[in-house]
Amino acid sequence: MAIKFVQSRLSWVLQGQSSTAAAVQTLLARVLILAVNLATGIITARTLGATGRGEQAAMILWSMFLANTVTLGLPSAVIYNFKAHPQRKSELFAAALLLGTGLGFVASAIGIIWIPLWLSQYSPDVVRAAQWFMLNAPIALVQLLILAALEAMGDFTASNRLRLLIPLITLVALISLAVADAITPLTSSLAYTLNGLPIFFWTLTRLWRLLRPQWQGITSAAQQLVHYGLRSYGVDLLGALSLQLDQVLVVSFLDPASMGTYVVALSLSRMLNVFQMAIAAVLFPRAAARPMSEVIALTGQAARLTTALTFTVGLAIIALGPFLLELLYGAEFVQAARVLYILVIEAVISGAALVLAQSFMALGNPGVVTVLQGAGLALSVPLMIWLIPIFGLVGAGLALLASTVVRLLFTLSCYPLLLKVPLPALLITKQDLIFLRQKLLN
Repeated sequence: MAIKFVQSRLSWVLQGQSSTAAAVQTLLARVLILAVNLATGIITARTLGATGRGEQAAMILWSMFLANTVTLGLPSAVIYNFKAHPQRKSELFAAALLLGTGLGFVASAIGIIWIPLWLSQYSPDVVRAAQWFMLNAPIALVQLLILAALEAMGDFTASNRLRLLIPLITLVALISLAVADAITPLTSSLAYTLNGLPIFFWTLTRLWRLLRPQWQGITSAAQQLVHYGLRSYGVDLLGALSLQLDQVLVVSFLDPASMGTYVVALSLSRMLNVFQMAIAAVLFPRAAARPMSEVIALTGQAARLTTALTFTVGLAIIALGPFLLELLYGAEFVQAARVLYILVIEAVISGAALVLAQSFMALGNPGVVTVLQGAGLALSVPLMIWLIPIFGLVGAGLALLASTVVRLLFTLSCYPLLLKVPLPALLITKQDLIFLRQKLLN
């Protein structure tokens, strides 16, 4: 009996057809991805040390960061328009691929030109390698669109598979390099960048055959994407900046060893965001174009459940911080404990704000989220510029925490002010637990 129950639950999760099953599947996939990324981070930190880890981060940071900053909101536009206009998926997908590829090359050009200025305190070899890695920006941007298309069609299994296989291949490559004693900042960066290409092209081919892009009518489809995308672009842009601007400023202000230490603390704290990011990834596609009452109810419940879980895990990380840093990364990284505590608190708050913002995205008001994130970012940038040179890594953490608190407060206030609904409750209720238990057991 127990075996049949376990088998039925596994089948339910793996198929991911209902919203709850898709959320659980996405969460499990993100946990696995987190474990794999943790393993890759341990390998690079222990073999390269703080300085080498910082150089490696500086090489590969820019292609993904700049690809995320020039999206023009296309990932969100793909999800919304696929749901709102399912009969035009072929034209929309074709337009998204063309726009994404072109924007990716724009990101490459920006990076190649400006990286020497951003990495002035790094060696010429690191700067040159970072410029070469900018050629990956078009692939990084198109990959975001592929994931958006899969999730818009409800194929979270394929999306989760793509997200998981790429870091798995990277892990295998890093282990091989470590065994061969050939791991360096450059070779590890190549492992992170090149090993996902086979999976990327395989998924693109599969999606191409499924959607059969239509070039006739591509102009109107592109206009449709850009119309929504420009309104949500601020969300993508500010989201990318809020996630990676701290690294950009740390890498610009501080030495490679400090960068390596910060990346380790950041990666450990970002373990917490796996819960909210998994829920948000499912919540937006599932809630898009639904009635307001349903969107608000779904979002509020998701925010309460994920915040409670994240808070609990966060307390454990704070309690075990120095021990975990030494155990996983080595004694050289124990000094990251001070900034780790701040980043853990920030991760809990930013996750809650991320989930709550999905209401505005699903109701076709991405501009609201843009303003919310912009307010937080407008505070974080001057704070970072001011605090990082004075307090180093701790200054970066404090600036992030302050901006995130402001963003959460603004997000909460927009519910009664703009949507004219009561302020969402953030404390988990007995009804939430009953709902969760029913969804997992039935």
